[in-house]
Amino acid sequence: AGGSRPADRQHRSDPVGPGVNETHLDLLVLGSGVAGLSAAVRAADGHDMAVGVLTKGDIQQSTTRWAQGGVAAVLGSDPDSTDLHLADTIAAGDGLCDLDAVRVLVDEGPERVNELIAMGAQFDRDAAGQFSLAREGGHSVPRVLHAGGAATGMEIERALCEAVTATAAAVYERWFAADLLLDGQACAGVVARGPDGTVREIRATHVLMAAGGAGQLYEVTTNPLASTGDGMAMALRAGAALGDVEFVQFHPTALHHPQMPRPLLSEALRGHGALLRDDHGERFVDELLPRDEVSRAMTQRMIEHDVSHLWLDATGLERFSDRFPTIHRTLEEVGLDPASDWIPIAPAAHYLCGGIVTDLAGASSVPRLWAAGEVTCTGVHGANRLASNSLLEGMVFGPRAIEAIESGQEGPSSTGAMRSVVGRDAEIAGRTISVALPPASVDGGDVSERRTELQRAMTVGAGVLRSADSLAAALKRVRGLCPSDAPTDLDRAELRNLVHLAVALLEAASARDETRGAHTRSDAPRPSKDRYRVIVRSGSAQR
Repeated sequence: AGGSRPADRQHRSDPVGPGVNETHLDLLVLGSGVAGLSAAVRAADGHDMAVGVLTKGDIQQSTTRWAQGGVAAVLGSDPDSTDLHLADTIAAGDGLCDLDAVRVLVDEGPERVNELIAMGAQFDRDAAGQFSLAREGGHSVPRVLHAGGAATGMEIERALCEAVTATAAAVYERWFAADLLLDGQACAGVVARGPDGTVREIRATHVLMAAGGAGQLYEVTTNPLASTGDGMAMALRAGAALGDVEFVQFHPTALHHPQMPRPLLSEALRGHGALLRDDHGERFVDELLPRDEVSRAMTQRMIEHDVSHLWLDATGLERFSDRFPTIHRTLEEVGLDPASDWIPIAPAAHYLCGGIVTDLAGASSVPRLWAAGEVTCTGVHGANRLASNSLLEGMVFGPRAIEAIESGQEGPSSTGAMRSVVGRDAEIAGRTISVALPPASVDGGDVSERRTELQRAMTVGAGVLRSADSLAAALKRVRGLCPSDAPTDLDRAELRNLVHLAVALLEAASARDETRGAHTRSDAPRPSKDRYRVIVRSGSAQR
């Protein structure tokens, strides 16, 4: 990859000022969550690469930090087997997982977790010093590692941030990547807005997109305000293929409270015996079913009983404050005692199972553009992600991209989910649709009001339950909300990304005329006999 050696480079925070326009990196990582930082650590330590990490907040402020769920992995002392982990993942994915991608995840995951532990990550252990393993929805046995009960993401982010800081990587904090730069058909860097408001180009031989998800598409979400689908929208405008974006996972147990993002009540609570009850106090679903099934059952019960929330009964859990200190503090702040109070809950947008289609090395359909983490469609999650596989996916596929770059790979191979795009031997055929991205509005409009209107349209039209009519109505409304172009205005840039991704999601959901995994069509309640991946491409790539 060339470039200066690590010893010659300087770790920088907010590298603004003279010379930034001339910056050229071997690798630019967009995003500072588990996927991006895992890749950056691998690239900057042991590889002769000039590496930069660009994030629109502080390096510690990623969606990873908010993750209460744990890391699912089969470690040496675990009686579980990787084959069983693979089977549970495929079952949760409802027929759309790529077998090869899942095999990579479960086979390589344990080593990546051990590497993280070697970096200093501390996971919960019992009195004998063994890892305390939890069972979560969709898992057949306990295999989920947690840190601080429900502070796993925070601990992983801490360890990775310290590891990146110890390398020679350049860190661009509070920078916003507005669009990808293209050299012919290949990615060549980004146009970014710096902390001082000026727009600059940051050139790179390779770009790794790890910009996270898009929970802000919806009114109620567990995601932070920064989760606006920036990475997927940028890639779509650059001509990259997106896949499986219709599969939005709604977490069943978000605290029903005005606070936003909604506090998440970890799946581990149900794994330890917490019960779901309706407004009459009755249990109505197996609490350990995959998330899509639980959220669907909850939504249907809420509609039937005309209520805005249901209840999580954790009164039978012993030592709640010791085992789940973070959740306990959250409940105390809103005046709830889990030892005696049932907790009000409702589903909330939580995770996008699809994104930029990649091969098994993380290569997208645009040469020299790589992707890892929630921003991707690797084929691991299929139609519904298995609980606690998300952090593991970032740990596994971020470093795989670095190994591929180091080996000289520049474009995608016909492996993993990418077989639905460039291959003909795929287990799951791709059905490609071309999406015309809406033009910018002539008038500016109130950005805050438009964002709220978009979230309302998506919640009503493309929430847990959808139909052809609801999707069409949402699409008609969303298309008129794109703001005037203003890359120096963060709010407008985020809204443009939300609109472009919303259009892609709505078109994909309309094309999937069936119910499968996290995609529930009330007008097509059964799964199709065919298994296919909906591929979305921009019909008017804005470059």
